[in-house]
Amino acid sequence: MSQATKPAPPPGAAEHPPPARIPRLIIPSRFRGPSRSGNGGYVCGRIAAYADGPVTVTLRQPPPLATPMAVEQGDEGSLRVHQGRTLIAEATPSPVPPALEIPGPVSMAEARRAAGRAQYFQAPVFPDCFVCGMSRQPGDGLRIFPGPVPGRGLWAAPWTPDPSAEGTDGRVRPELAWAALDCPGGIAAAEDAGPGQDTAILLGQMTANLRALPAPGDQCRVIAWPGGGDGRKLTAGSALLGPGGEVLAVARAVWITVPRPVRALTTEEAS
Repeated sequence: MSQATKPAPPPGAAEHPPPARIPRLIIPSRFRGPSRSGNGGYVCGRIAAYADGPVTVTLRQPPPLATPMAVEQGDEGSLRVHQGRTLIAEATPSPVPPALEIPGPVSMAEARRAAGRAQYFQAPVFPDCFVCGMSRQPGDGLRIFPGPVPGRGLWAAPWTPDPSAEGTDGRVRPELAWAALDCPGGIAAAEDAGPGQDTAILLGQMTANLRALPAPGDQCRVIAWPGGGDGRKLTAGSALLGPGGEVLAVARAVWITVPRPVRALTTEEAS
């Protein structure tokens, strides 16, 4: 009796193995922007880490905190992020990332003088933001507080990454560079446009070009400049400068104006 043999696999099966399972995306509550959703730049940086090259990330809904989100690969290197049936974000390849150019240099002394002088900080919309929240303590938030550089059309702030920002290679984790480039651009765009006290802005789209990453302890600065507006959309550029003023990373972003959220009363305040 002849031994039974297994049927031959269909043609091409060996060349097309089943796709690998993509780890779900979870945004820890520490990295919030608004109180109930992730900081836009941080989320974009986390999504970009799933891609093989430069991408433009578009946020479709506020990214939820501490909630597993499915990441799906699409055609031609695109990505889609879902929470259940809700599309949270999309990423598409960016064949022409932002050029490593800035409108002009900003010294550390200028950045320090400008820090915290933005009108935004008189009544911040998101005081607990991971990047620009003034209520966040050192070692918890990035504490980047930009302000206008007189006569320059630029906003700037110093930033010295703390040890919690360190990645496995001894450098700042890429998603934290994305985050650092986020809020300064938004503040510059909003203050240039002057949308009013009843209006807030949220990150809608971001593309970043990270040439190099600083190490924790490096005395860096972040600068930003407005790019104009169209209806509810505002644009801005931003850059991360190293200790010697070298351009480490740049970003371009689109912001969307929304009604300013009303802070909910606590139980004690309401009683």
